[in-house]
Amino acid sequence: MARDFSNLLEQLRQGSLKELKVEADEFADFQPIYMKYDQRKRVIGEAQRNGTVIYRFESNENDKQ
Repeated sequence: MARDFSNLLEQLRQGSLKELKVEADEFADFQPIYMKYDQRKRVIGEAQRNGTVIYRFESNENDKQ
């Protein structure tokens, strides 16, 4: 069963999730949700070996109020 990537991206944005690891076999499920995500330009992916990507949310100082 596919993970709830919409919810996971929101947790990443809110800071309750530090990073989101997406395996190569999950990418087809993740990618359309990622493309529709309003804050996707602040979600930075770092490619790993074997097609895994680790996503982190790029926060800025204005977010911490």
